[in-house]
Amino acid sequence: MYDIAIALYAFIVRLASPFNKKAQKMLAGQKKTFSVLAENIDPQARYIWFHAASLGEFEQGRPLIEKIREEKPEYKILLTFFSPSGYEVRKDYAGADVICYLPFDYRLNAQKFLDLAKPEIAIFIKYEFWTNYLNHLKKRNVPTYIISAIFRPNQIFFRWYGYKYRNVLNNFNWFFVQDENSLKLLKRFNHNNITISGDTRFDRVYKIFKQEKHLPLIEKFANKTEEKQLILIAGSTWDKDEEILIPFFNQHPEIKLIIAPHEINESHITQLKNRIKRSCTLYSESDEKEIEKTDCLIIDCIGLLSSAYRYGEIAYIGGGFGVGIHNVLEAAVYGIPILFGPNYGKFREAKELIASEGAFSVSSENDFPAQMNNLLIYPELIRKAGKEANNYVINNLGATQKIYDGIFSTNPLTP
Repeated sequence: MYDIAIALYAFIVRLASPFNKKAQKMLAGQKKTFSVLAENIDPQARYIWFHAASLGEFEQGRPLIEKIREEKPEYKILLTFFSPSGYEVRKDYAGADVICYLPFDYRLNAQKFLDLAKPEIAIFIKYEFWTNYLNHLKKRNVPTYIISAIFRPNQIFFRWYGYKYRNVLNNFNWFFVQDENSLKLLKRFNHNNITISGDTRFDRVYKIFKQEKHLPLIEKFANKTEEKQLILIAGSTWDKDEEILIPFFNQHPEIKLIIAPHEINESHITQLKNRIKRSCTLYSESDEKEIEKTDCLIIDCIGLLSSAYRYGEIAYIGGGFGVGIHNVLEAAVYGIPILFGPNYGKFREAKELIASEGAFSVSSENDFPAQMNNLLIYPELIRKAGKEANNYVINNLGATQKIYDGIFSTNPLTP
């Protein structure tokens, strides 16, 4: 049944590829995987294989990759992605020795991939459960771990009809989970090889914070021309987020806006600029002499947002009116209050930030102005919420070290 589902999924991707650039890139990348491995894997070297579905999972795994590079130079790193949104952004990442797509989870693909890669250790990040790859890793006695994992009762493993797929969990030597609920759920199904390590994203955002990467253009923009102007930074916004944000911004000259939309294609940027009724410029076209006089700066390139949050005084994180919010920790580490839409239920950090009053959810176009006006009228709320957001990140550091110690201690974790 699983193999049929994978074949059906692959068929749908191929069917969509003439009309979908992501599908095209995925198929083209997968076709090259085995030649990439054959040409670049050093048969004399020892490899640790990291697999990330996409960019977000890579960022979770990155602290551990970089710690291993620093502490265990005898290993090389093989990094695979399933989604083009991860591979295309990080295909030149210097922290890995070999980077490629992971082919569809057919049995023959899994065998050929492992024959070529020959990893000594395999590490899957958060939500990756490819049955054939995991089965073959188990058969080859390759220690296999999942890190920063979250388990919920509605996942297929724990449904009455998912008992066959539940067996895939037996392939992991150890689970490094984010929370107590995940541990309890796994224990209910007789898994005891578990450590609550927390989420490595806290370590990642804190490292970015400590690096103090300065962005001169954004820094000039944030040098407010009016004493009372406040910098609102909106990250990873979608159309619905912008429908709520932009009208408020248009009507409040005491605010300057930095906005980094999730989609930066030409049509969306044009649509966004048309909505903005105040002076506006694109980051890619910015002039240092004029940028301070501009009211809105649109970041129309990738890779700046996590460092750009340092210039904000209030953050809005997009995605909460769609399938779910984007990374709130990237903003929280800078000690600024955070706003986001109502769809945050799957995100532990969002719920805990709300509980600590470091973040606030807005449920409608009327709710956003109310929350913003409350912060603007009472600046002490901005300071208090920002402090709580920063404290939340600081109090959750250390997952990377726990996982590293578990895998590489003198008595490594085994079931």
